[in-house]
Amino acid sequence: MKAFLNKMNKIGCMGKKILCCFTIMLFPLLMVAQQLNGKIVDRKKQPVPGATISSLRSGQHVHSNPKGEFSINDAAKGDTLKVKSLGFKLKKVVVENIDQDIVIQVEDEPFELDEFVVTQDIDAMNIITQIDVQTNPVRSSQEVLRKVPGLVIGQHAGGGKGEQIFLGGFDIDHGTDINITVDGMPVNMVSHAHGQGYADLHFLIPETIDNVRFGKGPYYADQGNFTTAGYVGFQTKDRLDNSSMRMEYGSFSTKRAVGMFNVLNEEKRSAYIASDLLLTDGPFESSQNFRRYNVLGKYTTRLDNDDKISLSFSKFFSEWDASGQIPGRLVNDGTISSFGAVDDTEGGNVGRTNLNATYVKKINNTSFVNNQVYLVNSDFELYSNFTFFLEDSLNGDQIRQKEKRQIVGASSEWNKFLPHDHVLKVGVGFRNDRIEDVELSHTKNRKQTLDVYQSGDVDETNIYSYFNMDIKLGKWTFNPALRLDVFNFKYNDEVKTLYRTQSVERGIFTPKLNVLYNQSDNLQFYLKNGTGFHSNDTRVVVVRGGKEVLPYAYGSDLGTIWKPTSKLLINTALWYLFLDQEFVYVGDAGIVEPSGRTLRYGIDFGLRYQAAKPLFLYADVNYANPRSIDEASGNDYIPLAPTFTASGGVSVVDYKNFNGGLQFRYITDRPANEDNSIVAEGYFITDVNVGYQWKSLNFGVVVKNLFDSEWKETQFATESRLKDETESVEEIHFTPGAPITIVGSISYKF
Repeated sequence: MKAFLNKMNKIGCMGKKILCCFTIMLFPLLMVAQQLNGKIVDRKKQPVPGATISSLRSGQHVHSNPKGEFSINDAAKGDTLKVKSLGFKLKKVVVENIDQDIVIQVEDEPFELDEFVVTQDIDAMNIITQIDVQTNPVRSSQEVLRKVPGLVIGQHAGGGKGEQIFLGGFDIDHGTDINITVDGMPVNMVSHAHGQGYADLHFLIPETIDNVRFGKGPYYADQGNFTTAGYVGFQTKDRLDNSSMRMEYGSFSTKRAVGMFNVLNEEKRSAYIASDLLLTDGPFESSQNFRRYNVLGKYTTRLDNDDKISLSFSKFFSEWDASGQIPGRLVNDGTISSFGAVDDTEGGNVGRTNLNATYVKKINNTSFVNNQVYLVNSDFELYSNFTFFLEDSLNGDQIRQKEKRQIVGASSEWNKFLPHDHVLKVGVGFRNDRIEDVELSHTKNRKQTLDVYQSGDVDETNIYSYFNMDIKLGKWTFNPALRLDVFNFKYNDEVKTLYRTQSVERGIFTPKLNVLYNQSDNLQFYLKNGTGFHSNDTRVVVVRGGKEVLPYAYGSDLGTIWKPTSKLLINTALWYLFLDQEFVYVGDAGIVEPSGRTLRYGIDFGLRYQAAKPLFLYADVNYANPRSIDEASGNDYIPLAPTFTASGGVSVVDYKNFNGGLQFRYITDRPANEDNSIVAEGYFITDVNVGYQWKSLNFGVVVKNLFDSEWKETQFATESRLKDETESVEEIHFTPGAPITIVGSISYKF
């Protein structure tokens, strides 16, 4: 027994020695597999967000955050990293030192769809607009919103008023069911003189747009009021590649001048000034006398600790005359042409001033905070005449809508990158609108005020917070989120003789749950679910005693993002959206129109195809079935809600110094009233553009409505009475779309 124990003891000692030697041998291997932190920058050493960084050894891949930073957990000396990002050359880098942060600089290259990978992000669809902006840049304010797949716009007030918006089976009017921002500042105006959610993007200079974020449905925790059909977020450039001047001249005495000037262009600091001036008479028989100017100044600096500060100031003003919406009966009998008018004294003037400051504070390598504060001052005055002499047979029915507004807002969002690529976001913020003299009046010839229907002061505050978590488990990503919004509505009615502040306070929780499955870098399946809301006008809220203030919207999307080949990207989605109440304030009439519960469902399809290095094709097709639930069948149509839209085109990018493209947009006939007895006609419009770069000069021509189609850009079922009529008539009133329009341009870069 003693001999046996001695033998076992020797074996144990030998085992310990073997284990010790084995541990010593493995120790270097155990030590080198650790986290590697890095940053992706471009040739100007500016951060490149959204780049894909892959380790060829481990197969792990991550994406750079908005500051260009990334972390790879399982990294080792000698690893080869592959970096891919749209608009940059593929780059491979060998890790030399695991203990130091790595900075990888990528080089520009012509846009290649090969470089696109489907990321495990809820907003992966934003790549669609990135592709479109790169291959077919925005050339006018009218084109800005058309970069959103499936979104259609129409102008019906002489070019100066915000466009009418159609998306996802919605006639959104001017913004009731879509949340729009520029550099984080709100564009939608709550309790506006012309209607709830009014959004006017004409203060955005198209040439300053850097990227466009969008999402359909109410699935995003950082998007609040009006996010039912979806949201759109525009981001302006932090710096210019070069200074430039541009001149345009075209049909209908259209003239435009654009200046983009670098003031400072250093590695860590940049500043520029951009401005544009637009003048046009328009195609109407009565000149529009349209004038608009914009100026934007922006300064950005990155501190030594990698914090980022951005300050911007912008000023916008526009004034115009308009021929208004005309009745079909006068055009049909030849009394006036499509470009004539019944009351050509319509029009208005608007202005907006923005101050915006953002501060991105780096906490450590795994967390940062986005902070923002903004101040907006706006003025609005609009004259319209929709019914002519229906209400006042002597003076006519012209109305004035007017207001003066100040918006103050601030927000803060904490971003935390957790192990295993989990991401946590927590945000808080507020917005306060103080609106003086929100007015609806009866006027004559824009000179005389006959009656004041509504006038008062609004003070509306929205305080919010949200929680958002991306939990990544292999190929799966789970995105639970919760948002809380609290509103305080106050109104003083100046029409009433007694002073009284009417006040209502309400809150709403909007949970969301999104699930993604990334089969590969080329295929993602997603199921998005969430609730959203649109608030009602403060004047409506206090009159109704706080009833139906924040009606819910419930939505789901089931879809895919798929690259069947390296040059082809396809997206499809089946969706539905239910609204508790389409209950909005109608500013044109100063009344409330509750529309009851509604249900929409449909299918979206889109593709992007790079047929050759400089040749890109795109198409978006959208079908929707919008219906009112509380109305009987046959009387349940939602007026002007589109059922089928399509857009597409082809672009040539930098082919022997040529750039150009052909684009089309289509909307089918749609009901103009609840029983579909009056129909708004559809249209198919084609535009084409071509440009040539010669040294520092660029020459361009844009032809809108290439085939000179006769079309009605906006249409409404309206009851009206002309001066010589004894009875009113309800029919289509419309604003004609412009005939063929040619605009030439020349620009110089320096």
